[in-house]
Amino acid sequence: MELIRRPRRLRVSQAIRDLVHETDIHTNDLIYPIFVVEGEHVRTEIPSMPGIYHYSLDTLETHLKEVWDSGVRAVIFFGVPDHKDAVGSGAYDDNGIVQRALRLTKGLYPQMICIADICLCEYTSHGHCGVIDGACGKVLNDETLALLAKAALSCAKAGADIVAPSDMMDGRIGYMRKVLDENGCEDTLIMAYSVKYASAFYGPFRDAADSAPAFGDRRSYQMDWRNKKDAIVETALDVSEGADILMVKPGLPYLDILKTVSDKFMLPMCSYQVSGEYAMIKAAALNGWIDEKAVVTEAVTAMKRAGAKMIITYYAVDIARWLKEEEAYDKE
Repeated sequence: MELIRRPRRLRVSQAIRDLVHETDIHTNDLIYPIFVVEGEHVRTEIPSMPGIYHYSLDTLETHLKEVWDSGVRAVIFFGVPDHKDAVGSGAYDDNGIVQRALRLTKGLYPQMICIADICLCEYTSHGHCGVIDGACGKVLNDETLALLAKAALSCAKAGADIVAPSDMMDGRIGYMRKVLDENGCEDTLIMAYSVKYASAFYGPFRDAADSAPAFGDRRSYQMDWRNKKDAIVETALDVSEGADILMVKPGLPYLDILKTVSDKFMLPMCSYQVSGEYAMIKAAALNGWIDEKAVVTEAVTAMKRAGAKMIITYYAVDIARWLKEEEAYDKE
C-alpha cells in the first residue's frame, strides 16, 4: 500500500519552517490607539484595559516618544472631552482635544501617520453616534452627516492624514468625501468602518471613552453580528462613495468576514483588535494562564492571514518591541 506522507516542510527544523512560512507581522502593519483627555499631568490607567492610559497633552508628548522609539509609525486618536452636549460639538471644535493632539503630534513627529476617529459618541451627552430626535429617541441619520463631515474636515486641517468614520450612518463616506474635497483636503484618506458589528466586545472602550449610550443601544445603526451578507452590501456602498481603506471590526471573532470582504474588494483592509479582545488576553496573561506574547502574535497574524494589511491594536507598541527583540536575537 502506498503511504500518504505529510509535506516535508512540516517535519523539518524550526529554522527552515521560518524560511518557508507564509505570513509575517511587521511594525509598519500596526496602528496604535491613544486616548487623549483634557487637563494636565494626566496619565491614568483605564481599569478595564490594564496597560492602556488616558493622556493629557503634556504626558502625551512623553508617550509619543515611546511610540516613535518603538518603531510604530501610525496612531489613531480617540478624544474624551470635559464637555459633552446633545450634538457632540467637541468632535468638530477646531480647538478640540483630538485636534490639539493632532497638531502636537505632527509638530513633534511630522512623519507619524495620524488617524482621527470620527464619531459623535464620545462627545454627546446621550452617548449615541448621531443627533437624536428628542421626541422618539431615534438617531437622525441625515442630520448627523453634516456634523460628521464637519468633524472630519476639522481633524484634516489639524493634521490628520486619515479620517476614520466609525458612526455607521448611511451615506457618510460620500458626504465626507465631498466636503473634504471642496475644502482643499482631497489628499486626506478615508478609512471607512465599513463592517462594524453591534458587538459585546466594545465594553472596555466605552469605559475608556465614557461613551456608553445613556438609553437604548446601537443596534439600529451598527450591524447584526449574526449576518454575513450585510458586510458585502455595506462595504460596496462605502467603496462606491469613495472610501480609501476598509475596516472590519471587531477582529478575531470576525475573521470569516475579513476574509470575505478582502477577497471581494481590492482596497486595503484594516482589522481592529478591539478593547474586549485586548482585555481578555491581558487578564488571562496577568493571571498566568497564557503566554501573552505568543497569543497576541498568533491573533494578529491570523488577522493578517485573513486579509488585513493593517491592524489597529492596543498591543502595537508591545508587538513592535517584541519584533525588535527577535531581530536583535537573530543577529547574535
